[in-house]
Amino acid sequence: DFRLVALILTAVAVGHGTYYSIQNSTYLDTSNPLYISQPHPLAKTYALASKRSLLNVVFLKWSWAWTTAAFLPLLFTSPIKRASRFLQWVFATSAWYILTSWFFGPSLLTRLTVASGGECGLHIGKAFVTIPHTYCVTGVPVTRASHPELFPVGRFEGVDGVDAVAAGPFVPRLLRGHDVSGHVFLLTLSALFLADQFRQTRFSAHPFALRTSGALILLWIFSLWVTSVFFHSPSEKISGFALGVACFFFSQVPL
Repeated sequence: DFRLVALILTAVAVGHGTYYSIQNSTYLDTSNPLYISQPHPLAKTYALASKRSLLNVVFLKWSWAWTTAAFLPLLFTSPIKRASRFLQWVFATSAWYILTSWFFGPSLLTRLTVASGGECGLHIGKAFVTIPHTYCVTGVPVTRASHPELFPVGRFEGVDGVDAVAAGPFVPRLLRGHDVSGHVFLLTLSALFLADQFRQTRFSAHPFALRTSGALILLWIFSLWVTSVFFHSPSEKISGFALGVACFFFSQVPL
């Protein structure tokens, strides 16, 4: 079963990458305010450790769009269970959106971060200044002029780099707490979803559609390993993987 093979490969990628990151201290705790404005310490040595890498900028930040682009040719070139396969995509997309973007306000992952001790704040100079969580929900950049209540006289006295306050704008960030790895979550969901679509259409879809989806599955598995090696704490990667698997099973409800 292609689903089982994909599940094993994604688990191995996350497991090995996480183990390697612990043994060699290669992972960056992205929820730590000390690292919010700093590049990965290994970025100059390993290109894939940089958030500006081609893999991250072109593919990972748009992973569900790429997954959808690979899914549509499978959908339209194979008539087998077309309606149910489309609903599987709808369920998977809904799970992704609810967890990462919106759930009657903040996303579920944002709510989890806050509940586990997350703090909303601004990185100003070398300081992380906490502000109300509502600013992280809206994500609107703030400046001294637009939000004077956040910059009272004397608040930044003695803060190294305080001159940066005058520059702005600053984007509120939610840090600390348990920051589930969104990349691991979505890459796991994407790889499993495409593997299932490949399984259902491998004898009927256009060969180009099958080759494209197969190549993307392999890229997502490789990306899982890269993310597990360089980013997030071990627990955040494991929880991201578990959520990805859970959301995939949610998309498999009998139709």
